[in-house]
Amino acid sequence: MPAPTPFLAVTDLRSRTLSAAELVAVLPRAELDVDAAAVAVRPVVEDVAARGAAAVLDASERFDGIRPEHLRVPQEELQRALDELDPEIRAALEESAARVRAVDTAQSRPEETVQVVPGGTVTQRWVPVRRVGLYVPGGRAVLPSSVVMNVVPAQVAGVEQIVLASPPQKEFGGLPHPTILAACALLGVTEVLAAGGAQAIALLAHGAEDLGDGAALEGVDLVTGPGNVYVVAAKRLVRGTVGIDAEAGPTEIAILADADADPGFVAADLISQAEHDPMAASVLVTDSPELAEAVEAQLVAQVPQALHRERIDEALRGPQSGVVLVDDLERGLAVVDAYGAEHLEIQTADAAGIAARVTNAGAVFVGPHSPVSLGDYAAGSNHVLPTGGTSRFTGGLGVQTFLRGIHVVHYDRDALAGARSAATTLARAEGLPAHGDAIDLRFPG
Repeated sequence: MPAPTPFLAVTDLRSRTLSAAELVAVLPRAELDVDAAAVAVRPVVEDVAARGAAAVLDASERFDGIRPEHLRVPQEELQRALDELDPEIRAALEESAARVRAVDTAQSRPEETVQVVPGGTVTQRWVPVRRVGLYVPGGRAVLPSSVVMNVVPAQVAGVEQIVLASPPQKEFGGLPHPTILAACALLGVTEVLAAGGAQAIALLAHGAEDLGDGAALEGVDLVTGPGNVYVVAAKRLVRGTVGIDAEAGPTEIAILADADADPGFVAADLISQAEHDPMAASVLVTDSPELAEAVEAQLVAQVPQALHRERIDEALRGPQSGVVLVDDLERGLAVVDAYGAEHLEIQTADAAGIAARVTNAGAVFVGPHSPVSLGDYAAGSNHVLPTGGTSRFTGGLGVQTFLRGIHVVHYDRDALAGARSAATTLARAEGLPAHGDAIDLRFPG
């Protein structure tokens, strides 16, 4: 019999010197055609903008197989879900929220004033977004942890109004999953919508004159939260009408490991992300062919025991997953920086030292006892992170996502006099003399 096909295809970069751009071209990566999805969902987004709640209900019936009785979830349903929540799950959500809140509170930005010259100051104020829309998906998995990760930083930032949308579920009479509702109630979110997909994003962005309960829904200023490619496409289409956090694609894990890494730990962590979606990416970067072989053996042993083994198998064997062999850890560091993973684990000697040199990653998990799944739930970090290599120019969701920096400039007459020459000279150099005149007229004669 022929040998079974390995879970992870091998890309051998040993003895190859590639630029960052060349590395990006050869590394495994999930393909996400947002442009094609945008064409598909544009009619839905435009219909919701024009017809409001009726269009959302029509889309829910078409895509979710249910026409919710209430687009706005009644308060008694939120309270019922919390009252009926398993006490163990409630305690876990409370612990997760407390840890995220502790990190976000410590990382909140204070107002800072710089005295540029005597009598001249520039103050940086951090002002929260007034109204935000948070999206929590409801596809293959129920994700109350995403309620925590979206809501808590918004609350810490001081957001005045929070509205959360999650898809209606047929088995729950057109309401979002009760665990999602319970998490909302636990965190004090009272405005919850039974809406999913592109129609939910459009509803958050454009609002509606009447949700069917006699009350309007005001559009939001910012939409955050993960979702499938159609949610991502809808966020792209409404960007400009509202702000968005990111265009998140399939989840990713990259692990930089050396010969001393535990192959069982590495395999389990690769599996944990493959569990999300058949398009999830699981990538091992190592300078040890022996470790790669041992990890493959662990995958053979562990995958058949997993609840979602078919999904995991498909993700690990997909073109977005694989093993990348490098000459040494220095080259491995260059590879993971070029890849810019959503989640990056460092399982090497001097893991902390190597982690400190990483420049592109959504979040970095250091050492054998900091698995990505810890960050998904209870590390205190946020699990809404940049994917698809976008960590090279953006970061994960956090308190700063919901804050806007505003410069407040205060110069007295003497301070303005000191800046007058530089300002008027530059105004003339740019061919904008009225700019300079606006300063000069304050000094008659």
